[in-house]
Amino acid sequence: MSARHPGLAAGGWGRLSLSEQLGNVGSEVGRAVRWKEKNPRLFEEAMLRALELLDLSIQDSRWIHRLKELARVREFLCAAWLGSPEYKTTLEDLDRYFLNFAVLARKSR
Repeated sequence: MSARHPGLAAGGWGRLSLSEQLGNVGSEVGRAVRWKEKNPRLFEEAMLRALELLDLSIQDSRWIHRLKELARVREFLCAAWLGSPEYKTTLEDLDRYFLNFAVLARKSR
């Protein structure tokens, strides 16, 4: 599968702070929430982009001490996407979670 964010996958992602990275993941989750009931194709594309970005963060060696948290949030995101009741977490919950990182990234500029 080709990268949905080729510039970021080629190394640009590694220049961002963790809060910037997770804020960008959150942007895709927010798009997914907005498209969920309106357009299934756009919803799925936004979810795939969110997972790709989250995977880039998981692969970023700077966050090895955060690997457990990043892997867990990926698990929550997949469960929410598939409607799994296991964690009782919705995409809207995750949208709010990621929004905090976007706010932090903006304040850090």
